[in-house]
Amino acid sequence: MELVHVQGEELEEIRRQAYQAAAEVCEGAKLREGDLFVVGCSTSEVLGEKIGTHSSLDAAGALFAGIYQALQERGVFLAAQCCEHLGRALIVEREACIRYRLEEVNVIPQPKAGGSFGTTAYRSFRDPVAVESLQQQASAGIDIGGTLIGMHIRPVVVPLRISLRKIGEASIICARRRPKFVGGSRAVYNEELL
Repeated sequence: MELVHVQGEELEEIRRQAYQAAAEVCEGAKLREGDLFVVGCSTSEVLGEKIGTHSSLDAAGALFAGIYQALQERGVFLAAQCCEHLGRALIVEREACIRYRLEEVNVIPQPKAGGSFGTTAYRSFRDPVAVESLQQQASAGIDIGGTLIGMHIRPVVVPLRISLRKIGEASIICARRRPKFVGGSRAVYNEELL
């Protein structure tokens, strides 16, 4: 796998798209302060290449900047999923690790073992912690480039359509949690939670 450098207008467009996508997911999922938002990201796919082949710290920086800004404005925690070489471990702020009672593991992501997005999160957070699992406690998230994040979101996971279909060249799939329906045929449900 080679590291790819990206510059200028392309990075700004990636940052803008990432911000817009994260903001729309936060709104669509009705996230609240303190919620956990998971992002899986292939910078290779963002650049139009096959996942795992053209990692880019430049693209990861732009993606992180846009997503993190949107989440910080709302007080939402980011969980950055690493690639399968680290068993899809996640990078979170220590505060989120403590709040959600997650178990810290010992690994430092690198572009070729963890991915550029996870590496960027680790280098950018105030007090980064690697965790093996979110224990299905995320409330929403974005899968950028087919990285598979559904296992981190609280059941019931439902797709969330936003105005964007791609960030860069990568297809995105957004998801949110929905409370489980309980009861039988006479049950009445809160429309605000659908």
